[in-house]
Amino acid sequence: MNCMIALFGLIFPRAIGIFWWLTDPSRWTQVFGSGVLIPALGILFLPWTTLMYLFFWKEGGIDLLGWIVIFIAFVGDIGTYGGGWLGNREQVSSYYNRD
Repeated sequence: MNCMIALFGLIFPRAIGIFWWLTDPSRWTQVFGSGVLIPALGILFLPWTTLMYLFFWKEGGIDLLGWIVIFIAFVGDIGTYGGGWLGNREQVSSYYNRD
């Protein structure tokens, strides 16, 4: 069950991003310009950050609340990459506790 939840957490934001990109490409063009590389890399490596940036972006820029939510999404994205190492550091034989 935990593996299914983890798999869902990995696939869900990327699926939302791809679906949003296919259904509303004009929004993506407004926010990121005509390039495809930046949004594709964002969806691949930082999906929640990309989605929140896209959600809170407007013509005048992003307000303070938007930047706070984007930062929280960024911390969450980075946490998914480092969380496995941090949780298993006692099981790794090369980890030295320097207390």
